[in-house]
Amino acid sequence: MSAHGHAPDVLIVGAGPTGLALGIDLARRGVDALVVERADGLFPGSRGKGIQPRTMEVFDDLGVLGAIRAAGGGYPVGMIWRDGRRVGEHRMFDPAEANEDSPYDEPWMVPQWRTQEILRARLEELGGRIAFGREVTGVVQDEEGVTARFASGGDVRARYLVAADGGRSAVRGALGIGMTGETLDPNPTLVADVRITGLDRDNWHVFPPRGEGEGFLAVCPLAGTEDFQVVAQLPEGTSVDLSLDGVRKVVAARSHLAPEDVTEVRWASDFRPRAALADRFRDRRVFLAGDAAHVHSPAGGQGLNTSVQDAYNLGWKLGAVLRDGADAALLDTYEEERRPVAADMLALSTSVHRGQTRRGGATRQLGLGYRGSSLTEETREAPGPVRAGDRAPDGTVGGVRLFDAFRGPHWTLLALGSVQAPDLGEAVPVVRGPAHEAYGTGLFLVRPDGYVGWAGASAAGPGDYLTRRGLRP
Repeated sequence: MSAHGHAPDVLIVGAGPTGLALGIDLARRGVDALVVERADGLFPGSRGKGIQPRTMEVFDDLGVLGAIRAAGGGYPVGMIWRDGRRVGEHRMFDPAEANEDSPYDEPWMVPQWRTQEILRARLEELGGRIAFGREVTGVVQDEEGVTARFASGGDVRARYLVAADGGRSAVRGALGIGMTGETLDPNPTLVADVRITGLDRDNWHVFPPRGEGEGFLAVCPLAGTEDFQVVAQLPEGTSVDLSLDGVRKVVAARSHLAPEDVTEVRWASDFRPRAALADRFRDRRVFLAGDAAHVHSPAGGQGLNTSVQDAYNLGWKLGAVLRDGADAALLDTYEEERRPVAADMLALSTSVHRGQTRRGGATRQLGLGYRGSSLTEETREAPGPVRAGDRAPDGTVGGVRLFDAFRGPHWTLLALGSVQAPDLGEAVPVVRGPAHEAYGTGLFLVRPDGYVGWAGASAAGPGDYLTRRGLRP
């Protein structure tokens, strides 16, 4: 039992972006979930500040896009400085064009603490809740459920537990699941949210190393705030001073700014970039998601985004099993689908970190999909541009915007061209229209997470697929 006096269906450990996004997805499905967080409040720093286009689509579906857009801004152009002079611009990203099938084209900057506040407000609006000051010390599983033990306060019993408790996950440790990976950089990195005078907010200011053994300094204005994020690479073996004086020294030594130009340090941290992947994402009734399952270099802006996608993949599956009576075997597809994606994103982050790959098409995450998943069925002999397993693009069909039709916790059937569309009941709305440039023709059964589960031309196909897999809502 929990401190709230009842056992939730799902216990989510960790109130970062992963845990909060999962909490929202479960709350809107009517699944009773409790989020517990070791700290006394939400994480206070800017760490994961880049929200990729695919995550913007997820946030659209979860009902927070308006708030996220209002809270942030686009990325500024990089400005290279040398000896107190501007010596040239540096574009951080290859440009992209927004088009009808991908309405969000560029990464959007929102400091992580702000994203979390927005997600928390949405979770609470949906009736979800967070219990702070609850540190997990042990996990015990049996056939019926899982019990979490805490440093203080009573045990919590749930049917399933999701570890979203970060790169040093206590739950992963308690289960003995290994992490395989490497430290990408032996040099510690200082990251701090500061107030600075004497720098404009129109550029991401980059101060390259001036001599042997000195690292770079980057000072980025944080959209929607008065803060700047300072990132500085320090020599191997340095103990990082996170005080106001310590941060001032680094900034003054590597730029034309005076120490007193740094007026305040609001949050500071030191870390060593590493890339690691959990050996598995599931142990019976416990799932790993977010940084508990994969730890990225921040260079590619993939960590928070891959984490939110984990939650989005797992949420509808837990909902189907707990609310719609789907076979529990559906939950096996979480690791099957997400672990290969996480492995690919780790390789991408590492490649960007090493300067081998530009931030561009792949980092936007719009091309990710599940063609190889056991949930995916492509039954057409000559598939068009969108196949089963692919992300379902936006667009307008019969006067209906597709993302408007997809929004919500349901499946959607898309019938394009002269194919006959079956009636799958109120729970699966149908959108009919002529052949579409992005899709071609055919029937497309779109999963609750916006990927095509089944594609074909037979009117019996979508119903058969849902029935066969125990997914009929």
